[in-house]
Amino acid sequence: MTAATTPGHGPLSGVRVVELAGIGPGPFAAMLLADLGADVVRVDRPGGVALGVSPEYDVTNRNKRSVLVDLKAPDGPARVLDLVERADILIEGNRPGVAERLGVGPEDCHARNPRLVYGRMTGWGQDGPLAQRAGHDIAYIALTGTLGMIGSPGEPPPAPANLLGDYAGGSLYLVVGVLAALHHARAGGTGQVIDAAIVDGTAHLSAMIHGMLAAGGWQDRRAANLLDGGCPYYGTYETADGKHMAVGALEPQFYDGFTRLLGLADFADARRDRTRWGELREAVAARFRSRTRDEWTDVFAGTDACVAPVLSLREAPHHPHLAARGTFTEHGGITQPAPAPRFSATPTSVRGGPALPGADTSDVARDWDVPRLVDDVEDADRETPRRVLENPQ
Repeated sequence: MTAATTPGHGPLSGVRVVELAGIGPGPFAAMLLADLGADVVRVDRPGGVALGVSPEYDVTNRNKRSVLVDLKAPDGPARVLDLVERADILIEGNRPGVAERLGVGPEDCHARNPRLVYGRMTGWGQDGPLAQRAGHDIAYIALTGTLGMIGSPGEPPPAPANLLGDYAGGSLYLVVGVLAALHHARAGGTGQVIDAAIVDGTAHLSAMIHGMLAAGGWQDRRAANLLDGGCPYYGTYETADGKHMAVGALEPQFYDGFTRLLGLADFADARRDRTRWGELREAVAARFRSRTRDEWTDVFAGTDACVAPVLSLREAPHHPHLAARGTFTEHGGITQPAPAPRFSATPTSVRGGPALPGADTSDVARDWDVPRLVDDVEDADRETPRRVLENPQ
């Protein structure tokens, strides 16, 4: 069983959120709201959803509670609408029109609760020629131009996990949208629908780059610019042990420290001379290959040369700075990122592990005063949630 939200844990304490179970950016957005103290109730479906993580390890469902509702059952939509009537926010990530067909679309929900903030998370958005097409992070960011900025020329752009599209361009924009709409509703307005599309959010992230492109300060090709690996003092280099160091010595004073500590004083004047960048890159690469990553980490330790070791996921929690700040935390045997950002008056924490499907139905029914949730709950409990990789949405 996961613990119920404890009052006072985070700035969103007292905010109620209904999350219709999905995968990817929707659950992550709901996790962020839960981390900030909201009482997030995830409506899981019998049989589970397509996801390659067992429920007990899915940390995007931490700090939440779960109820089990079959929206295709005759009374399924009514049970969800009972929750909606008492909620501040709803989050769903189905293709456009699916929630409407299930009887829990914006019109149905606002009929029960006019002040509800209805957050919709999709890749392509609620309208447009591709709105009904399936997709994943990599396709969304491909069309926005952001994927095309990454990687080396002459090679295919690498897949940057699903952080850029799903979470940065999707989840975070959904959270900004629903919190802004919640403020509007509480200030005397009405509820509204938030159309958070990954293509919109990811494109928005590139605002500065588009400004530089218009001003002639950015070339529309890979590895030809200051921040995309084209600059020899902003990028990554392999070390003697096959690991890597990251360099970001952009400003003159940082560059001077970088070249001095690297033993490349002859290149002190090469920072602005693009004709020497190829020579500088080769010299920097050769120097980094002469020592191990840990040796170079010691060389640059305590300096403002803006050089750092490239750590793995398992290494990162043990870095002295991240350990001192508690950037990562351990809960229920799982090492995971701690809630962010931080608040001086309303601190946040990982209060409960991943919500197991249906485990909190009785508690939510009591706390939200929705007795219909527990009708036939024993039958629902007999449905064993299964998480598989098949049929991604």
